[in-house]
Formats: sequence, C-alpha cells, structure tokens
Amino acid sequence: MRFKLILAFVEDSRTDAVLDAARNAGATGATVINNARGEGLIKKRTFLGLTLDVQKDVLLFVVEEHLSRHILETISSVGEFDLESGQGIAVQIDIEDAVGVAHQVEKLTKVVEDEL
Repeated sequence: MRFKLILAFVEDSRTDAVLDAARNAGATGATVINNARGEGLIKKRTFLGLTLDVQKDVLLFVVEEHLSRHILETISSVGEFDLESGQGIAVQIDIEDAVGVAHQVEKLTKVVEDEL
C-alpha cells in the first residue's frame, strides 16, 4: 500500500471543521501543529508596528494514495482556500516509506477495494 503526505496550512478557526471533513473523506488521523505563521501574496497589515496575523495551524495527514486527491479537495473546500487570498494552502507529497501505519493498512485495504 502506498501513502501520500498532505500538508495543510489552515486558519485556526477552521481547523476542527477541516479535520472532521478530512476524516469523513477517508483520512484516518492527523497531526496538528499550532501557531504557525506565514505570508502570502498580500503582505500582512500592521497597526502601531504590530502585525495583525490570523494564526494558522499546520495539519499533517498520512493518507492512502487512492484517497489523497479527494481528501485534498475536501480540505480545500472546507478551508475555503480558493475564495480569498490568505485563507490557506494544502499540498500532497509522495511518501517513499512509512512505519507505524500497519494498523491503518488493515482498515484501508477494505476501503480502497470498495473505492476501486
């Protein structure tokens, strides 16, 4: 079984909704890293020298490759990434090898067989 890593940078107010939607789309879990900061196309506004940033969370999903595109699109939709600049971004990367996922393989085998 092959896996992909989805990295999603999400506004912290949308993290729970994105996690729930990703799980419903086939993700079996996630790691959340809080309080990330980034800068996109439009420079962040400042007020008296303080940056008015919205905090982002970084979500990491190790997902089965046949489910990855659907999960990625679900994350984008729920996170509203394409509605306005600065809402978030998600990418997927091939995983060459992984350990600690044996318990997921058993569950995902049935899911992937049903999808194909």
